[in-house]
Amino acid sequence: MNESLHIVCPHCDAVNRVPSVKLPERPVCGKCKQPLFDAHPVELDSGNFARHIGRNDIPVLVDFWAPWCGPCRMMAPDFARAAEQLEPGMRLAKLNTEQAQDLAARYNIRSIPTLALLRNGQEIARQAGAMDAAGIVRWARSKL
Repeated sequence: MNESLHIVCPHCDAVNRVPSVKLPERPVCGKCKQPLFDAHPVELDSGNFARHIGRNDIPVLVDFWAPWCGPCRMMAPDFARAAEQLEPGMRLAKLNTEQAQDLAARYNIRSIPTLALLRNGQEIARQAGAMDAAGIVRWARSKL
């Protein structure tokens, strides 16, 4: 069956409808013409978080981090490498908890880095602490 999925553009935040069989073919945004998947985590903030979490039909793995956090900075390249392996079946995103303290409080983030896996706007799994790329991929896939 060729179901259509809603995919939020990481560049302009437009919601796109993409046939699921077309995901591996590097679809582009209908609005800005940029790739919907570029093997990099999307930067989220208080303004675009709800759209990416609520409107994507694929799971979203969010890295809650802060610039002053040493383990967060150490994990950042591994999180980017994990995006290369998990896209297009999953969107990886980063949320700076210093800039979006409202969201950090709403999601009850008590330690960073914290990974939260969300599907259809609902959290389905959480993991605190830094991991390498293989650990991130293994953990995320095991929760789906």
